[in-house]
Amino acid sequence: MLRINELKLPLNHSEEQLPAAILARLDIPAADLRGYTVYKRSYDARKKTAIVLIYSLDVDVANEAAVLQRLQHDVHLMPSPDTSYKFVADGQAIAARADFQRPVVIGIGPCGLLAALILAQMGLRPIIVERGKIVRERTVDTFGFWRQRKLNPESNVQFGEGGAGTFSDGKLYSQIKDPKHYGRKVLTEFVKAGAPEEIIYVSKPHIGTFRLVKMVESMRETIEALGGEYRFESKVTDIDIEDTADGRQVRGIVLQSGERIATNHVVLAIGHSARDTFEMLYERGVYIEAKPFSIGFRVEHPQSLIDACRFGPNAGHPILGAADYKLVHHASNGRAVYSFCMCPGGTVVAAASEPGRVVTNGMSQYSRNERNANSAIVVSISPEVDYPGHPLAGVAFQRDLEEKAFKLGGGTYNAPGQLMGDFVAGRASTDFGAVTPSYKPGITLTDLAQILPEFAVTALREAFPAFDKQIKGYFKHDAVLTGLETRTSSPIRIKRDDDTLQSLNTRGLFPAGEGAGYAGGILSAGVDGIKVAEAVALSLAAQ
Repeated sequence: MLRINELKLPLNHSEEQLPAAILARLDIPAADLRGYTVYKRSYDARKKTAIVLIYSLDVDVANEAAVLQRLQHDVHLMPSPDTSYKFVADGQAIAARADFQRPVVIGIGPCGLLAALILAQMGLRPIIVERGKIVRERTVDTFGFWRQRKLNPESNVQFGEGGAGTFSDGKLYSQIKDPKHYGRKVLTEFVKAGAPEEIIYVSKPHIGTFRLVKMVESMRETIEALGGEYRFESKVTDIDIEDTADGRQVRGIVLQSGERIATNHVVLAIGHSARDTFEMLYERGVYIEAKPFSIGFRVEHPQSLIDACRFGPNAGHPILGAADYKLVHHASNGRAVYSFCMCPGGTVVAAASEPGRVVTNGMSQYSRNERNANSAIVVSISPEVDYPGHPLAGVAFQRDLEEKAFKLGGGTYNAPGQLMGDFVAGRASTDFGAVTPSYKPGITLTDLAQILPEFAVTALREAFPAFDKQIKGYFKHDAVLTGLETRTSSPIRIKRDDDTLQSLNTRGLFPAGEGAGYAGGILSAGVDGIKVAEAVALSLAAQ
């Protein structure tokens, strides 16, 4: 097979034009083209009236070696790389040993899910413990919070089967380096579980909440069929760590019920909101350090405005779908302001996991057909400057802001909100304009400058007009700001060894995913889950 990159065709090309373009690119007769598959498809929308589709293709041709030799100077033609996944250990042989202890995965978000799946596929029969409920019951609790203001601290947007990514846009793209094609493995497993096949090849794949729910259920069935064991509503309250002559070693975990599970290998995939678990780990002496994250608001515009600005006359084209955006502004006070987790055609959702606090997030369904576009617009902060002195100081910083948002919203889980024009002008809002906010339970209009630090307010007030230069119409007076976005990433990093992926000071503990500070988003979390599962298998094989 040959890989052709950078094959460009018009947005509205016919089905016949693609194989014709392959024949022209390779300068071969039609009889020599045996078949082709689309490896990746993206688009270039810089010229809105002439949007171009860009293909990477795997093609099967006669006389492959001769074609490669003849076109050796074409930098966009090469042999197709092997992207198939290969297991690193014989898990069944490991599991047959008399001293084998099953690995434990704590947390079943994207990272824990892929870690558990890989361990199960290798025959290592993982035990998965999750503080929240199965995804269907969790969905009922989450919608109950949005509609009736009844928060279940153990079953919500953050906690439960599927993790925080279940109630999101389901974006499956990332900028991580992936030389071993782990991302391809993640996407392939998602397709097996019911995701649309297009996520394998489109440049910015997404799934949406309802499809994610079904996928999570299907993957659970697969893991259980391979010998994995789930424990829902099983919060880990302690980790048994033994001091040995060679250092600290994990010996087991303790559940809130009092049950102890003996194990020498624990995958710690707890997510970025497991604050009580962070505190327990710190008390047990696990090495933790504070890390940067960002704070800000969710911003809603009419999706039609974003579509028109990005795609011009091609807005609404089925291949392009609802338009997204990516914005960055370096403010004069030294702070970076940027868009995060942009959700085209979606809604702003209540994402609190602790009573008396307000947190927002964004969510879309697969269709992305809601009338508003929303994105977090956030300001970067750092532990050295903004929350120094303690590894968990970022957690306290988040909690303080979330409590202020709860009070400013009226103490009912309404979120505080403001029109963009009023925020920049420094006055409280009293009425909505043309943009109807999507956040449930509801929004209380106010002055959002009351809940953010002065440096963040200054940077955001400078950024919103500046963004209008990148997307005409973005600085819209009645665009709605909803507060508060604080969970952009984990406020801590549970440091691990670069080679073994185990905790720097605790053997057998494998920090993983967003909560440990090693991923951001569904795809990168899944990739990290695979890496850690392989590290667990190699550690078990070496015993």
